[in-house]
Amino acid sequence: MIDGVIAIVGRPNVGKSTLFNRIVGERISIVEDVPGVTRDRLYAKANWLTKDFRVIDTGGLQLAEQDYQKEIRLQVDIAIEEADVIVFVVNAQEGLTEDDRYIAKLLHKTKKPVLLAVNKVDNQALIDNSYAFYALGFDDLILVSSTHGIGVGDLLDKAIAHFPQRALKDYEGKIAFAIIGRPNVGKSSLVNAILNQDRVIVSDIEGTTRDAIDTPFTHDGREYVVIDTAGIRKKGKVYEKIEKYAVLRSLQAIERADVIVFVIDGVAGIRDQDKHVAGYAHEAGKPILILYNKWDGVEKDEHTMSEITKKIRDAFVYLSYAPILFVSAKTRQRVHQILPQIDNINNYSQMRIQTSVINEVLADAQRITPPPSHKGQRLNILYGSQVSVAPPTFVLFVNDPQLLHFSYRRYLENRLREAFILEGTPIRIIARKKDQ
Repeated sequence: MIDGVIAIVGRPNVGKSTLFNRIVGERISIVEDVPGVTRDRLYAKANWLTKDFRVIDTGGLQLAEQDYQKEIRLQVDIAIEEADVIVFVVNAQEGLTEDDRYIAKLLHKTKKPVLLAVNKVDNQALIDNSYAFYALGFDDLILVSSTHGIGVGDLLDKAIAHFPQRALKDYEGKIAFAIIGRPNVGKSSLVNAILNQDRVIVSDIEGTTRDAIDTPFTHDGREYVVIDTAGIRKKGKVYEKIEKYAVLRSLQAIERADVIVFVIDGVAGIRDQDKHVAGYAHEAGKPILILYNKWDGVEKDEHTMSEITKKIRDAFVYLSYAPILFVSAKTRQRVHQILPQIDNINNYSQMRIQTSVINEVLADAQRITPPPSHKGQRLNILYGSQVSVAPPTFVLFVNDPQLLHFSYRRYLENRLREAFILEGTPIRIIARKKDQ
């Protein structure tokens, strides 16, 4: 669970991205060597002391206009919209500028806590000159050198002190699923189509979180909660200006959900932004159902569905396990199939498998396709066991974890998936050295 969100803002070339990298450290490294996973270093998870939080690097903005104040205003709008704490970065080596004053004026109008990080403080003279930044009117002034890590711990101490107390919702016994996708793919229309089905009873109590609208309902005696990321409040047209920031709106919904319903606009087709959104859901280990929406608006013949299926599989190689439904929220075509699919993939995500059965599958897999040798050594899987669910996670005890090549890991994943079905859910495989 995320405890808070920190946004880093400031004029260009003050070291925002360097500070971002210093805070998140290795957490921005590739989680899985999976082809097709698109990542964006605009946001990442980090941890300090007992707090898990997300960091937004507004320094990643790239606008066609060279009007810094327009860019700065957009950064501040995003920070105001998303952050619990704003870190305002200034450059000690360049001193106080008019752009700094402009940003400070905007930030003073917000109700968000603002920490003033005076960056690039690398010698005593710069330290002495840094106190001129008190003229910006912020009480919390922290001297930092993001390049050398000086003062970053003090900055984070102050930041996490401003995190709000999150009210956790009790969804025990219910299946919570999040509808995610880039803007205007029809998320809200799909939510309405699901809730308007026969035999759906919507609860009188509608829970509203900071990030999404949660609607509990019952269908055929089973309880669900739909998390509609399209319901997130937004300020002006911030996300229409910079579409890639819309991913931010889905991250907490992904973390809170049991199942992810990833929506693609069938009329517009697959876009790069779709890969950003889906990549985060995959890396979070959530079971995923792909909905190709607006099917009623697609010109088609008897080959169209198979052709589009191939395009989806090619674009989202890492989601090969995710079932695909071609639906129309407008006409409700196949909408009745969504909840049964959610039930199925949630069950597979929660499945526990006996250790003896797992080892039979692993032994057969090695017998059919022995591991390749590397520098005269060959991987030997001694035994394996399942250590957790959601997603199903398997630990393999081996002679040398470095010998488990990506391609053989994928082969073992496919064998486990075939043996136990496990449709719709990622699988995690961890190799550990068996002590002799």
